[in-house]
Parts: sequence; C-alpha cells; structure tokens
Amino acid sequence: MDIGVLTVPLGDESIEDAFAYLAGLDVDAVEIGVGGFPGEDHLDREECLGNDAAQAELADLLDEHGLRVSALATHNNPLHPDEERAERADRELREAIELAAELGVDTVTCFSGLPAGAPGDSTPNWITAPWPTEHAEAHEYQWDEVAIPYWSDLAEHADAHGVDLAIEMHPNMLVYEPTGMLALREATNERVGANLDPSHLYWQGIDVTEAIRFLGEHDAIHHVHAKDTRVYESNARVKGVLDTTDYTEEADRSWLFRSIGYGHDEAHWKDFVSTLRMVGYEGALSIEHEDSLTSSREGLEKAVDVLSRAVFETRPGDVYWAE
Repeated sequence: MDIGVLTVPLGDESIEDAFAYLAGLDVDAVEIGVGGFPGEDHLDREECLGNDAAQAELADLLDEHGLRVSALATHNNPLHPDEERAERADRELREAIELAAELGVDTVTCFSGLPAGAPGDSTPNWITAPWPTEHAEAHEYQWDEVAIPYWSDLAEHADAHGVDLAIEMHPNMLVYEPTGMLALREATNERVGANLDPSHLYWQGIDVTEAIRFLGEHDAIHHVHAKDTRVYESNARVKGVLDTTDYTEEADRSWLFRSIGYGHDEAHWKDFVSTLRMVGYEGALSIEHEDSLTSSREGLEKAVDVLSRAVFETRPGDVYWAE
C-alpha cells in the first residue's frame, strides 16, 4: 500500500519542486489535478493529451523522483443544470479518461455531480429527505432521468479506455454515501466505484471501517483519500452536523477537516489500513490536505508521519501458525 498525495495544495510550486519535496518525504504516489475544482497547476490536460513529448517529460520526472501517478483528478459537476457548466465538466472528465489511458494511469477521481430537482431548474438540488413528496419525486428524476443515463454513457467511455472512475462520496453531490455509490455502480458498470474519502463520511455518522467492508464486498473501491475530520460536539449538540458556517469560522463549526491524526488517533488509522487490506485494496492512500488550522506543508508532513506507521510495506506471509 502506497502513501500518496493529491498535489493541489502545492499548486503554487512548480511540478519539479513539488515532486522533489514529496520524494523527500518518502511519498510513493501522486494524484494530479487536471481540471475542475482541483485545477491543473501541475498538469495541463489539453496540452498533454496526445502529446508524446509532454508525456515523456512527465514520465522522466516521475522516474527521477521515484513516484507513480495513482490517479488524475477532475472534480466537477457534469450533471449541472447549466448546460455550459455541465458540458465543460463532461469534457474535462472524458479528456481526463483519455489522458489517463495514454499515461498508463488506471484511475480518474471525480464527483458524481448533482442535477437540478426538475427540468428547467437552474440550481443543483441536494435531496436529503423523501417528504414532502415532491422531494421524493425530484430524487427519482435526478437518478432515473439524469444521473443513470449520463453515467452509463461515461462508464462505457471509461471501459473503452481501460480506466476506472473513482467517485468521491461527497454531500451536495448525488452520491454522498456508500449505498448510493453501490446503486450507481450497479446501474452502470464495474468501472464505476469509490474514491473512498473518509472525511465526508465521519461527520455524517458513518462507520468508516464498515463502509470499507460494505464497498469492498463488491470490489467497489478504486482509490482512497487519506483525510481526517473532527466533529466538535459542543457545536454539533446545538445545531447538528449539517453546518453552513463558513470554513474559516473554525470555532463556530460543528466539524472541520483535519490533518491525519487530528480527527482520529493513530490506532484508528491502523484499523483503517488493516480493513482496506482485508478487502483486497493495495493501492494508494492519497493524502488530501484541507486543514484550515495549519499550513499545507505541515499538514502533509504530519499525515505522512502517521500513515508511515500505519501502512504495511510487505505482502502478507504464510499463516504458518494455523497449519
């Protein structure tokens, strides 16, 4: 199992400097943004697509620093009711799939997207309850008339290029928890799976190791983000966890994204890694830094420190004691 990093927090540095820094931390893999919210500071998707020279340059840089690419990232909303925004997100996704195939990268990380609640609406609508009944009808519309047709077509595109789509289960997106993730996978094909980011599951009250087991039973974990969350009960007891307080007003929020080890202790992360191994996942743990209480470099370094003691560096040996 590799320790990886989503390089977005280092976007103000050149790709050469970012790779050198991460190699110095003994990081094994990088997840590189190529569009959408992650941006493309380190890899211009359009410039690199079909460009043998640019791809060879990237390969040489990776080899120089002993790194591999765990995934290309383009998180956006391809189901947006604004056609121009949806088309841009769809183009980013399709081109990311094509570029991944050219680079020999087997995964693109992304969001499911979120449609409007009805034809003609202009704003995406996150449905969280089936009543009043128009909300249940809106939810059915989102799945049956928008998401499943779109993702069925995109999954075929991904399959044609031999690339997996790893969806981050994220509130304010249609797929935000494991049963929804599995429902989309079953409605499309096995190229569709999870980018398992526990940070969004923690504050929803989901048991992350149970989520790993649930998705792992269906071989539905394509990629993993290593990102922590701390729920601050003094605030959550008053206003719950559906918190619209600005992320910069840390003391008033019910929860915050935290660096690894600052939301859950090291024992939890060892259990996290062990459960992933139990279900057969041996890919990257891609650290995503979004802790507003510290700098990107300090957050990444502390995360690497914890994960370096949690990951297994060897394959399991023979169970000789049971023979």
